[in-house]
Amino acid sequence: MNELFDFLFSQYKDYSTTFIMLEALGSVFGALSVVFSARNSIFVYPTGIISTIIYTYMFYQWNLYGDMIINVYYFIMSVYGWLLWSRKGNDNTALLKIEKMTTKDTIKCIQIFVLSVIFVSAVFIYTEKFNYWWAYVDTFITGLFFVGMWLLAKRKIENWIFLIIGDIIAIPLIFYKGATLTSIFYIFLTTVAFIGYYEWKKKLSARIKTSQLQ
Repeated sequence: MNELFDFLFSQYKDYSTTFIMLEALGSVFGALSVVFSARNSIFVYPTGIISTIIYTYMFYQWNLYGDMIINVYYFIMSVYGWLLWSRKGNDNTALLKIEKMTTKDTIKCIQIFVLSVIFVSAVFIYTEKFNYWWAYVDTFITGLFFVGMWLLAKRKIENWIFLIIGDIIAIPLIFYKGATLTSIFYIFLTTVAFIGYYEWKKKLSARIKTSQLQ
C-alpha cells in the first residue's frame, strides 16, 4: 500500500502546501464545470473560468507552456461560451440549442486544429520544449481540446468526442509530468464526459421528436 502511495504521490514532497491546495481547488472547480456541462447548465462557464485561472498560473510556474496555453484558451472560450449560452429568445429560452455538427462546423474544426497545432509547436520550438517526447503529444492533445471547447461553446454534441479522446490521452501524460491529482481529475472528467454525451444525445433526440410532431 505504501509503495502504491509513493508511486502516485511521491512527487508532492517537493511541492509547497499552497501549490497542492491550488491543484486540488482547480480540480474541484474543473470537476464542477464538467458536471454542469453534462447537465447542459450555463454554470459550466463560471466554474470553468475559476479552474482555468488556477491551472494557468500553476502550469506557468511549472514551465508547462502547452498546458498553460490550453487553459488560457479555455478561459477565452469560457467567456465566449458564457455569452452565447446567455442569449435568450422572446420566450426567455436559450437561443443556442444542442445540435449536431454541420459541414461548415467540420471545416472550422479542421482549421482550429491545424492552427492550434502550428501555434503550440511554435511555442515549444521557441521555448526549446521539443527536446521532450511529450511535447509532440501535447501539440496533438491541444488541437483536440481547442476543437472540443469551440464545439462546446457552440453547443454541438460532438464536443464530447473530442474532449473524451483528449482526456484519455492526457491522463497518463499529466501523471508523467508529476500532477497526480490532476491526472485523477482527468479520469473523473472522462467518466462524466461519457455521461454528458449520452445526456446531450437524449435531449437532442427528444427535441427532434418533438419538432417532428408539431
